[in-house]
Amino acid sequence: MDITIDELLQATIDEGASDLHIRAQMPVKLRVHGELVPIMEESLSDEDSHELCREMLEKCGDSAKAKEVEEHGGADFALAHPDGTRFRVSIFKERKRYGAVLRQIPNTLLTMEQLGLPPVVKELLWKPRGLILVTGPTGSGKSTTLASMLHVINQERNCHIITIEDPIEFYHTSQNSLVTQREVGDDVPSFAEAIRRALRQDPDVILVGEMRDLETIAAAITAAETGHLVFGTLHTTGAAETIDRIVDAFPMNQQSQIRTQLAAGLQAVISQVLLPKLDANGEVHGRVAAFEIMTRTDAICSRIRDNKTNMIKSDLQTGAKYGMQTLDSHLSQLYKQGLISFEELITKSQDPDSVVQKLKEEGYGS
Repeated sequence: MDITIDELLQATIDEGASDLHIRAQMPVKLRVHGELVPIMEESLSDEDSHELCREMLEKCGDSAKAKEVEEHGGADFALAHPDGTRFRVSIFKERKRYGAVLRQIPNTLLTMEQLGLPPVVKELLWKPRGLILVTGPTGSGKSTTLASMLHVINQERNCHIITIEDPIEFYHTSQNSLVTQREVGDDVPSFAEAIRRALRQDPDVILVGEMRDLETIAAAITAAETGHLVFGTLHTTGAAETIDRIVDAFPMNQQSQIRTQLAAGLQAVISQVLLPKLDANGEVHGRVAAFEIMTRTDAICSRIRDNKTNMIKSDLQTGAKYGMQTLDSHLSQLYKQGLISFEELITKSQDPDSVVQKLKEEGYGS
């Protein structure tokens, strides 16, 4: 099949797709408004997919990435289309064939208001220290949310921001702040090592692109304790689950200490999911994010310290004056505004039975 990677990148841009899937023995597919759609009838041969992957590895200009694919079965890096649009690339081997998934990185940053983030989140950006976590499943828009938040800090605060990413997704040009962006693998060997080194580089704000292991989580918590504002991501849904995931990453004999550290340093958990957005005609047009927001209060600190995270949900439900909201309440709000379907509401809600019951009490549904 005579098709180049630039042509596929152009199709991804033209269709407004979030992801491009290249797989042997399958047609090339795009994820558009959350749905996978083929853009050609013919399937790629093993040679086609291998050649497209080889072309991407050549374009990235890093010979170590090709070696990484051969020795470790995969590699991640960033790639740019000729028009400047950037993509996050993950090449992998499966059943001795080559495949890839490319995530389009938006050229223009959406504002926090455009993303639908509530005002309390902007207030968090002025905290002098602590840990702010943005969580959600893969593809839920965590990177976009964090980039938007850092952009506000860059514009409105005079500080030193260090980002640690794998790979770097959004480029930030220093404005009122000084921005240093380090890529794991190219600029520094690991997230944990990058955090340790960052502490010697006079940072005010540190972004940890992914808290993927115990060492990184521990380093991020320490950085937050020592007078820095630290942003991190986890693949969890919900504030309580996020806290439990962090604590459970540590050995039993350290968990009490970690709960104490989190109670002292955790400023907020912003958990999000991304859903197909409905237009006025009920047709899918774009996507919309739903957020769960947990902010620091004395009650929340006590729940974390005393290992009573199962009670956090009730604190979120009653914490509106602190800017808190549950994921289910925001999902219900989006449904009542006609922005998401009933099916999406039920699929993404954490307690669908309660959501349906409350909607009935409010006169929605049968």
